[in-house]
Amino acid sequence: MDCIKIDAHVHLWDVQNGMANGRPVTGLGDGLADFGGEVRQMMPPYMDDNRNTAKRLIANMNYACVNGAVITQEYIDGNQDSYLLKSKEKYKGRLKICSLYEENASFNTEGFDGIKICAGRLKDQDLTAHLDVFKKAQELNMFVSIDMADGDLQVDSLQAVIDSCPDLRIAIGHFGMVTTKGWEKQIALAKNKNIYIESGGLTWLFHKEFYPYPSAIDALLTARDICGMNKLMWGSDYPRTMTDITYIMAVRFIEETDKLTAAEKRAFLGENAMRFYGFDFKEALPAVANML
Repeated sequence: MDCIKIDAHVHLWDVQNGMANGRPVTGLGDGLADFGGEVRQMMPPYMDDNRNTAKRLIANMNYACVNGAVITQEYIDGNQDSYLLKSKEKYKGRLKICSLYEENASFNTEGFDGIKICAGRLKDQDLTAHLDVFKKAQELNMFVSIDMADGDLQVDSLQAVIDSCPDLRIAIGHFGMVTTKGWEKQIALAKNKNIYIESGGLTWLFHKEFYPYPSAIDALLTARDICGMNKLMWGSDYPRTMTDITYIMAVRFIEETDKLTAAEKRAFLGENAMRFYGFDFKEALPAVANML
């Protein structure tokens, strides 16, 4: 589609040095990682140096005609604040970046657009116990990117945070963990003024079904009926989802469905994210001719 596209959920790292269940996550080469004692294909095997770089991301974005991306973070990758600041500076205007909130530790705000909270991995799952970080983000006009615990476990405490920080922009990730019971209650939080839902990991959650992910499209329609299409944003969860599909496929299954109107596709793929994150693109990227 000839429209502005924004990827609302991407990961980057120069050196992966994270933790999973209290055990290290480190690269092994050929896209493999020691994931807390188990070998996993962390990224496509052609990323053989295990560097998930901004340069590679931008190349994928250019080919898929994706104008901009929001770089979120995860504990399993380790804190990438320093690398994200360098990446944002190098690719001016293309990237919005999140610093990583780590429980009972200071967090960075200077130079960052948002703060990432891995809420489902917090020791204290009551989000009101972490109200200070939400208030700081609101004070600085930053957004919060949050991946919540499965189902409705944290819905009430996030609603309490929203009530305390009514002007704070919050993007709920992983489409509310759509394949788990109670996911609709996470989606319903987007009925609040400044709360949006992003679909990073949607192809991962429906991986067993695989392309073109008809049940993912059905879930998108359900979410639309709950909170409105103007509150939903596309995300890829690059690069982990790219172990079985290409980046362009993560866009194409939305473009190709006949269950969404052209206007709904434009809103989901980019217009809503432009508004939420504050990107300033005027036109779609030109397509690159394919050898096929």
